[in-house]
Amino acid sequence: MALDCYPDLDPATGEVVDAELVVGDDVLVKAFALGPGGEIDAHEHDESSNVFHVVEGEVTVLRGGVEETVSAPGVVHHERGVAHGARNESDEPAVLTATLAPFPG
Repeated sequence: MALDCYPDLDPATGEVVDAELVVGDDVLVKAFALGPGGEIDAHEHDESSNVFHVVEGEVTVLRGGVEETVSAPGVVHHERGVAHGARNESDEPAVLTATLAPFPG
């Protein structure tokens, strides 16, 4: 069994590809690969905090109505109930992980 759970993700232009990396009783970690123009629509989690780790490229992160470009390596914390999302405005794919805790199940 390999210890590394990081998948090989290859999104096309405008596409978002995701994969669950860790699913536990109290945490969910997903990887999102955003092709150029790909977007994770703004949403919120009332019962959980969410942390983005930008691991490849750069994404424009939306948090509570504010937008900021975050380059790898970058970390963005979203408090419970705060709307958040991300989009790739570059010409290259970008990858981030999103950690949701506690996992509402």
